[in-house]
Amino acid sequence: MLNVLRVAAYRKLFSAQIVALLGTGLLTVALGLLAFDLAGGQAGAVLGTALTIKMFAYVFVAPLMTALVERLPRKTVLVTADLVRAGVAVLLPFTDQVWQIYVLIFVLQAASATFTPTFQSVIPTILPKERDYTRALSLSRLAYDLESLLSPIIAAALLSVLAYNDLFLGTVAGFVLSAILVVTTRLPLTTTTASTGSLLHRTTLGTRIFLREPSLRGLVALNLVVASGTALVLVNTVVYVRDLAGGSNVHVALALACYGAGSMIVALTAPTVLDRITDRSLMLTGAGVVALGVAAAVVVAVIPAAPLLAAVWVLLGAGTSMINTPSARLLRRAATEDTRSYLFTAQFSLSHACFILSYPIAGWVGADAGLPTAAAVLAVIATLGTVAAFRLWPGVGTAESTVQAPELSEQAR
Repeated sequence: MLNVLRVAAYRKLFSAQIVALLGTGLLTVALGLLAFDLAGGQAGAVLGTALTIKMFAYVFVAPLMTALVERLPRKTVLVTADLVRAGVAVLLPFTDQVWQIYVLIFVLQAASATFTPTFQSVIPTILPKERDYTRALSLSRLAYDLESLLSPIIAAALLSVLAYNDLFLGTVAGFVLSAILVVTTRLPLTTTTASTGSLLHRTTLGTRIFLREPSLRGLVALNLVVASGTALVLVNTVVYVRDLAGGSNVHVALALACYGAGSMIVALTAPTVLDRITDRSLMLTGAGVVALGVAAAVVVAVIPAAPLLAAVWVLLGAGTSMINTPSARLLRRAATEDTRSYLFTAQFSLSHACFILSYPIAGWVGADAGLPTAAAVLAVIATLGTVAAFRLWPGVGTAESTVQAPELSEQAR
């Protein structure tokens, strides 16, 4: 898997991803403490609103920004987005009103919604061989999982000697270092032809391609499955552990670590597995695993035994990674040089749109009707998503894209 790091351009971009992720992790911790400083007992409502703003920025801003910056060099787009994020992080410690947090978070997430799809669309041009690209996807998955485990630990260590506002400086450093690494990376020259259609045509192009391609239609349904399992874990782990099982904050961290461990196991083994089976087989199996895991979470909510909770969280992490790790391979196959950024942006937006549904169910239904009900609703959604994916993505051939490059190129024009 590590052989892809011998490619200098990918090695630098992967390093940029890691430092930006660490900066984002520190930002998450610092933002929670800032919200508590400003809002006290209403900090949860502030963070909930900030997360909602983040999702809406991802869903609606990403396609618009892709259409607006399509004529710009990708390196310029990536560096500018990093510097905007660094600038927001500089301003956050000076906020003294809740509304200021909302505005700055929207700007920051709009920059992230510009950076991430562009970054993802660059990797296939650096690693054109599918075998190498698959290993890069697994490394990226590992980076996300390790960040979720290490960032809180690093933040806790820093908070023992620093004020929480100083964590924002770590965020600034992460984004600035990411920008420097991107600047010093030699990206391949591309011959992308800018679209000449209307802004609406270009903004919706990626979604329209999704609707035409069977594997990508299946991916939309699988995004819903991922959102169901992930929302349950991210929103309700603390409730499962602290309220139902009577555990401590350490036990909350251990439960989240179980979820990350399940994901990392799959990320490490995915390249070998995908040499033997199709993307469709692995991803649909993952959907079944997630649906089963969310259904098992209903039992955990009734019988909150720690070993059972740990096993279910490992299962959910593994199933999620079985879907997420190969997903970019589908986009790579369906894309031409003209449409690649649009497809990655559409996936970025559509996947996060699913969280606009799953987060409120996990949080609000869980609070009002209880965790067993919330888990049951999410289990139904995950099951429906799995069934829809089977129907939308027929098992024909080797799961390669059925869309022809000339057709996509014509759509871009």
